[in-house]
Amino acid sequence: MSDPRDVDPYAMWRHALAEADRVFASPPALDRPVDGCTHCTPESDLVLLGGDPAAVPDDVLGHFMRETVDHWDEDQYPVLWRRLMPRALRHWGPGDEYTDPDLEIGHLAGYGAALTDWPAPERTAVERAFRALLAVALTDGRPAEDVTELVEGIAHATDDLRPWLDHLAALAGLLGPVAEAGLVRLAFAWATDLLWEDFDFTWWYDGDPGLIAAWLPTQRPRVAAFATRHPRCKTAADTLIAIDHLDAGAHSPWWYPYGLGRHLPLTAAAPR
Repeated sequence: MSDPRDVDPYAMWRHALAEADRVFASPPALDRPVDGCTHCTPESDLVLLGGDPAAVPDDVLGHFMRETVDHWDEDQYPVLWRRLMPRALRHWGPGDEYTDPDLEIGHLAGYGAALTDWPAPERTAVERAFRALLAVALTDGRPAEDVTELVEGIAHATDDLRPWLDHLAALAGLLGPVAEAGLVRLAFAWATDLLWEDFDFTWWYDGDPGLIAAWLPTQRPRVAAFATRHPRCKTAADTLIAIDHLDAGAHSPWWYPYGLGRHLPLTAAAPR
């Protein structure tokens, strides 16, 4: 078995991008000029979107990915995404600070670009890139809320949260201590928000946070092992407390940080 340190999330990302470039090297052609809401998108930008995908300016690409789905022609919208996918993946990748992944990636859902209906090689390449994005996100120290946005967008696009939760758990085993620490931070954020009744998906209106509530107790052994190896890690210790309270259907043992109430005991100490 290889050492987990031999698995580089950034190498996974580079390989996924190379595969996406290969799969989308000959993008589908448009059969007519791009049609979109000209109140929101200038005609000049529509022309650019219909041209060489590599020549679309970054700001025009970003506008396209964020603009509401029903502002585009229903038949053209999936084709535009397929033409621009390698550019979009790079936009969501490491180093780009101006992304809104839960909104943008969510536009690949059934009411939108319908990723699940794309040709199998394209869909597989995109999902491979998503897995690599999660590997980077779990290990680069970003805030838990940023990882949550990425998970939400990916789950929304593929219409299924469960395999991505399983993938996060698998990454913690594959990538070693740094990914395990990332999973602990994420589990703590999710469990405490659920206890405070403060967890909601932002753009995925059909997403069910209950799936996360059911998944968290399955990760207790991993968190407990991490806490044993790192006895001074308060986050790991508090994560175990939070998971146990969540699994038992109990109220949060901690103050709600944005105001009193929420069925919380007034004598509890806030987590540090």
